[in-house]
Order: sequence, then C-alpha cells, then structure tokens
Amino acid sequence: MNISTSPPLRARGLHKSFHDHPRVDGVGFTVGSGRVVGLLGPNGAGKTTTIRLLLGLVAADRGEALVFGRAYRDLERPATLVGAVLDAGGLHPARTGRQHLRIAAGRAGIPPERVEIVLAEVGMTAAADRRSGGYSLGMKQRIAIAAALLGEPKLLVLDEPSNGLDPAGMRWLRDRLRAFADAGGTVLLSSHQLSDVQDIADDIVVIAEGRVVADITLAEAVAAASGDLEGYYLQVTGTAGVR
Repeated sequence: MNISTSPPLRARGLHKSFHDHPRVDGVGFTVGSGRVVGLLGPNGAGKTTTIRLLLGLVAADRGEALVFGRAYRDLERPATLVGAVLDAGGLHPARTGRQHLRIAAGRAGIPPERVEIVLAEVGMTAAADRRSGGYSLGMKQRIAIAAALLGEPKLLVLDEPSNGLDPAGMRWLRDRLRAFADAGGTVLLSSHQLSDVQDIADDIVVIAEGRVVADITLAEAVAAASGDLEGYYLQVTGTAGVR
C-alpha cells in the first residue's frame, strides 16, 4: 500500500481489556495529513492505551490500528515515518543525553549527524554531555522529543509532551508542533493542558470511559461552548461537576 494515499493514523473499532476490565471499547477515529489532533480525556479514560495500540506496543482484542495504512509492525524503517514520546523517564541515568540519542540513532539506522541537529533544535546542546540522572523532568522531556525527531518523521505521536516543561519550553513546543503540521506533518497530541491544545489543534478526539465521545474540529468544539474548549470538554466528558 502506498503510504502517500493513506491517512497517517486510523483506528477502527479498537477494543482492549485488562483483567476483564475494558480499557478501550470500540475506539475509532482518523487523523489526516497536516493536522494537529488533540487526544483528550480524563485520567484513566483510555488515551494512553489507545496510543499504545496504534503503535503496536499492545495487541488489540478486536479492531484495527493502522499507521499510513499498515500495522505499525509492518512499517519499513518506522523511525523515518513515526516519532513518539510516551515516557520521558525512560532514559538510563548513567548515560548522557548525547549518548542516548546516538544509541537511538544507531538502532534506527539514522545518520549520527542528526544527533547534533536535534540537540540544537530542542535546546539541549549545552547539557548534552551531562548524565541524564541529573536532568530535570523538563530536560528529560526535551531529550525524548529530540529522539522522536531523529528520523525526520512524517507523524508525531506525543503523550503529555509538555510535562515538566517551563513556560518557555511549552511555548517552543507549541510553535514547533504547529510548524511541523503546517509543513505537511501530522501530530497526535495527548494532553491535559487544554489551553495548549486550543492554541495549536485543528481537531479534537475526546475519550471517556474507553469510548470516543467527540471527534470534531476544534472550531466546532469551541463554537459549541462559546469559544471555550474547557467548557466543551467538561460537557462531553460529563465532568462539569467533578472537583
């Protein structure tokens, strides 16, 4: 299948249970090229499980998860198509940021010159030779984002990428993701920072209790709640009265 004619991401009727408890229950949505899509939902709604299903990290009980028209495991050189940030805490504490990126590049067959490029892009060149055990959460997050960018992917899948970032870092991330999509890339962004999503997203998918409760454009969502994404989110998730 030609990836250029297939949507970057498509979920069809995804189901996944753990210990007989449904975590994802019939999730389906499509992410188009050149779009930033906010994946929203309360804690435990099934967002991270959905992302892990899309990336082939867990197997679905039923349904289909496609990346550029194929199961992730069937992609050739996936790092050149997909960059993912799932856990900024996955760095080996005894390795430096530069070492981590060099290892990741080597495993993916990516030229080592890309390491210095992405270090500069995420603002970590000066700290690249420090052991990651001494990094702040925000610094670890920047290295994780750098790793996702190594292969110059066409799709970014990011689970809470702004965790630990200071205001300048959050502004940089918003600008970088918007520019990435405007240049033809695609972003699936899971975040609890609704203001950040409202600043950059084109579309939103909202999951509650393992099911998609909204799949619309951002403009439609804010129009339905007088310009307030948070109000719309609270309405469709049924959490408006939760404290």
